Amino acid sequence: MAVDGVRWSFSRQVLEKILMTIAHKPEMAETTGIETNQVSETIGVESLTHGNLRPVSSFEGQHEGQTEELLPGKVIFVGAGPGNPDLLTVRAREVLGNAVRAITDEQVLSGVRAFVATEIPVPEDKLQAAEDEYERICIEAKENGARRKPPRPAPPTAAEITEVSEATPAQIVELVQDALSYGGDVIRLVTGNPLSSDATLAEISAVSEAGLEFQVVPGMSLPATVPAFAGIALGSTYTETDVNGQNLDWDQLASAPQPLVLQARVDDLSRIAQELKARNMSLETPVSVTANGTTRLQRTYDTTLGLLHKLDAELSGPLVVTLGKGVDDRSKYSWWENRALYGWRVLVPRAREQAASMSARLSSHGAIPQEVPTISVEPPRNPAQMERAIKGIVEGRYQWVVLTSVNAVKAVWEKITEFGLDSRSFAGVRIAAVGEKTAAEIRALGITPELLPARTRQNAQGLVDVFPEYFEELDPVGRVLLPRADIATDVLVDGLTHLGWEVEDVVAYRTVRAAPPSADIRDMIKTGGFDAVAFTSSSTVKNLVGIAGKPHPRTIVACIGPMTAATAEELGLRVDVMPEIAEVPELIDALAEHVADLRAKGELPPPRKKRRRRKAS
Repeated sequence: MAVDGVRWSFSRQVLEKILMTIAHKPEMAETTGIETNQVSETIGVESLTHGNLRPVSSFEGQHEGQTEELLPGKVIFVGAGPGNPDLLTVRAREVLGNAVRAITDEQVLSGVRAFVATEIPVPEDKLQAAEDEYERICIEAKENGARRKPPRPAPPTAAEITEVSEATPAQIVELVQDALSYGGDVIRLVTGNPLSSDATLAEISAVSEAGLEFQVVPGMSLPATVPAFAGIALGSTYTETDVNGQNLDWDQLASAPQPLVLQARVDDLSRIAQELKARNMSLETPVSVTANGTTRLQRTYDTTLGLLHKLDAELSGPLVVTLGKGVDDRSKYSWWENRALYGWRVLVPRAREQAASMSARLSSHGAIPQEVPTISVEPPRNPAQMERAIKGIVEGRYQWVVLTSVNAVKAVWEKITEFGLDSRSFAGVRIAAVGEKTAAEIRALGITPELLPARTRQNAQGLVDVFPEYFEELDPVGRVLLPRADIATDVLVDGLTHLGWEVEDVVAYRTVRAAPPSADIRDMIKTGGFDAVAFTSSSTVKNLVGIAGKPHPRTIVACIGPMTAATAEELGLRVDVMPEIAEVPELIDALAEHVADLRAKGELPPPRKKRRRRKAS
């Protein structure tokens, strides 16, 4: 290594430490004229975001058979917060996304774990293993008589997650050391805030005593967050503690400033009541017990200190018990559990790639969406028809191209690009869209649709109502291209033909009925396990009934527009909700408004009947 004209000779280990320091400190790299990416190339080490390092295949000149030396990593204690993934800090998401290995508490929810290794490429062997497993599932389904391929499981990630339950600090150190042996940083993912938990503090001490480098990424603590989601105003002064902690001073706790916010388990409730009553706390002291705090399964139960030990409720996992001042005002500030669809299970019969926005809208109203794909979009069996249509667009054979769905837009554009064309091919052609969502997809391609129906009539008939008549004297071309699904209705074709246009109805894609959902989902559909179902097209209605059966009469049925509603009624379903504007946000908002109105009138559907369990013989 040469610096200022002088050649220095270092041992390999010393050189690695020097270059690692430079890689972690860009300002040092600048002063020596070495960039961090240059350092990486020099010794075969790549630098990742925030200075984290990972090993690559080998050092240049490394002898064959020589073992690779892995770079040391850190132990990063990350606070997962109270449970809701939306409450993760930005720093926590960054750290989780750039680490492969994580050791997580049992209570950390899957939505939080899903952030681990999101920025890391998935290894080829994992991808291949997932593909092999799906092929095995398909073969097994075919042998069992299935006519369609089963749904493909979620794709694998690069994450390697180890779950622990009631592990000692020494056991955590062993797990951490094993994970560090693979190279890179290791995440210790804990509930709440790492520095607010006695158990996590003991782990940090053990890691430090073992000579391992560690960092802490704080998270929102349960006592500070869960009461806010339960509508309890803690104010500027309150007392929080974990009743499972060692050497809890009950005398000091009973006299501490209220409200008291206690982390507990269901088995602790009787002890809390007994200890505080023994210290002359009033039996009428208001108490709220919150389970599954900040999640869509959150439930808060109100009682008093005198009746706390008799609380009859389904309580599991970590609880937050709030006592005293401010608790009796909960009804005034409650917001999370007061949303219209809170706790409702709503069936979303859409393809997974199209269900995200709908599920997010449902979640904002407090619902728990269950996505069940009913349609699989596939190319037409004979592509020649679409190829002739694209050629006709370029040659000017059409006055109008009418697009009735996002899938139709994608199918046309796929053919356009397949032929090496672009949006200029639509010069001189007028574009009509059936609704705002389809129009947005068209605009994303750099094309502006000229015609849309009124916002309250965004369907096939609404488009016919605003479509111009054909006048031979004014219109140089009398043809309309209608690329759409193979099972579309004749409303548009008949309507445009009646207006004098020659319609070329082309199959742009096929909608194939998806494989049936699991037996559990089918059972929930038929027995009222879903509180509502939201249909976005006639085909989703037909296919859901075909693959899973009719929804139970207690299930509220919401349809996006009149054609979808008509199909539902033809199949014997009662349609409860239909928005004025045929768009997904309006559909979900209309469902929420309908449920809120039913609740205000005391007319909500009866709860699902619980099935009696058969006694074991």
